[in-house]
Order: sequence, then structure tokens, then C-alpha cells
Amino acid sequence: MEPREIFLGALKREATARPAKGSATSVVTVDLMDKVGAHFPEAHLDEEKMARLASAGHTQIGFDNVMPLFGVCTESAALGVEVDWGQVDVMPTCRRPLYGIEDEVVIPENLLTRPSCRAALRALELLKKWHGEEVALVGKVFGPWTLGYHVFGVEEFLVNTLLKPDAVKHAMATLKEVTVRFGLAQLEAGADALCLADHATRDVCSPGAYDAFLFEIHQEMVERLPCPLILHICGDTSDRIPRIRETGLDCFHFDSKVPAAVARERAGEALALMGGTSNLEVIRKGTPERIRQDVRDKVEHAVDIIGPECAVPLDSPFQNMKTLADEVEAYSDVRP
Repeated sequence: MEPREIFLGALKREATARPAKGSATSVVTVDLMDKVGAHFPEAHLDEEKMARLASAGHTQIGFDNVMPLFGVCTESAALGVEVDWGQVDVMPTCRRPLYGIEDEVVIPENLLTRPSCRAALRALELLKKWHGEEVALVGKVFGPWTLGYHVFGVEEFLVNTLLKPDAVKHAMATLKEVTVRFGLAQLEAGADALCLADHATRDVCSPGAYDAFLFEIHQEMVERLPCPLILHICGDTSDRIPRIRETGLDCFHFDSKVPAAVARERAGEALALMGGTSNLEVIRKGTPERIRQDVRDKVEHAVDIIGPECAVPLDSPFQNMKTLADEVEAYSDVRP
């Protein structure tokens, strides 16, 4: 089986020759940038450098997929949020809010041709041209909860989930259209699947808030984005995995704060699992034996796609991810 077939099969929990290996979030490190001669911050807005770095997830690391959207500011920059694009060893950040919670959010007509979105879409086209059907091409969109942090500010957004919940819901109803428009454009550019990143971990989003603000939107994303969808939420999400399972999403990209055994039990048989490998203890500091143990744990608990829990620390050695990918190759005919 080709890597693309393995990855997309694993997203559907189908029988595959081995577990898949990859990530729906950034695998870029400083030494990987040096290896392929493409660096941050230029690679966030230059489609060729972006594609070259993303391609290294397969050509240098050995993952079954590539994913070219490295930071969290792509859609927000296109909406007009001021962005600090960072440095070679610093990820981009949104500098200041754009709106108050009761302001009407305006989606620019040229959202998809603004520099950040345009670069990502062209990078996807390049990756499709370079890799064809060999590897899975994963795009990434941010959901309206995360976009709310960027356009309103984290404090303004979260406080008003309590004080002005109707205003928050109205804002999210607008922002979800950004998610859909950018997602559909990425599929047209060649993406096989999409990561839906919506940072609703329990420390900022209670189970009740997930039900009130996000559950139905995540169901709607399943209906409106015609591809396998991978939900990514950082942190301890053990209290909401059963609800995520009920949205109809294909896969959940989970954090190492949730043990693999717990994630599998709460995900049930239908929801695929990705990630769960600690960025700090395994990807950044892991020895070959520690990496081997982690892969064994993920295989034993039926994690479908083995890889980092989230965007990897930029000072990690990319060789540790290559070691992880090599270890996954040792397993075959283990799928249900």
C-alpha cells in the first residue's frame, strides 16, 4: 500500500498494512529548515518555501502525509488581524484584537487571495504536483472558537461566553463561514483531508460550553466539508471525547495529556485517533528506546495514526520523528 492509501484508510479505521504515521499539525523544526533550505518566517507567506518544508515531512521524516500550514494565523491575517510572523525559531502570533464582541465581523470578499491564504493554497497545489497520489495531502482550517480568540482577544471572547453568549454565538456563526470557505478552497487545491483545529480544551471550554457553542458547529463542518476531517484540540480532552465521537468527525488528534488507553476507550470503534506522542518527552528529548516504547504503546491501544500530539517544538531534532516513523514500519498487519 502507498503511504497515501495507508493514511486515508487509517482515517476511516479501515484495514491497512500497518498503522499510519504522520501529523495534522506542523512537524517543522529549525534543523529541518536547515536541511531543506527553507526557513521561517518567509515560509509562512512564500508558497514554494512552504511547500518545500511541508514536503520534508515525507521526504526527510518518512511520514505518510504532508501538511503545509504551520502556524495559527493564516485565516486571521486574511481577516485583517495584525500578525507578527515570528522568526526562524519563533512561531507567528496575532498581535492585537480586531473587534469587540458586539461588532459585526466583516469577511473580505478577497479573503482567499490575501497573502496568507493565497500562499497556502498555492503550496497545496505545488505539493499535489510534486507528490501526486503517493502521500496524503492534509490541509488545515481553524474553527470559529479559535478564530474568536484571534479577532476578539482571548479574554474578551471567553468572558463573553458567560456575559453575552448570544453575541458570541452570532460571531461564531459568521466566523464559521471563514472555516468553510478556506476549507473548500484547500480541497479544490488538492487536499485529501483537513485538520479542523479548534482549541477548546477543558481549561478554557467546559463540557457545557462545548455543547452550547461547538458541538453543533462541528457536526455542521462534517456536512459542509466533503472530506475526512481531523479535529485537533490541545490539552486534556478526556471529558469531551465521547461527544466528539458523536459529531461524525472522522478522526481526533489528541494530546499526550490523555493516555492512549483512555483515548481509545472513549473514542469507541468509529472515531479514528491520531497523535498522542509527547512533544517534550518523546519528540524533543526522547531516546531511541523511549521512542520505541511510545510507538509500542500507541499500537497496543489502536491509535490509528502515530505521531506528535501538536505542532512540534522548533528546537526539537527532526531525527526523533524519523526514528518514530521508522519504528512504525516494524508493525504490519495489525489493523482490525
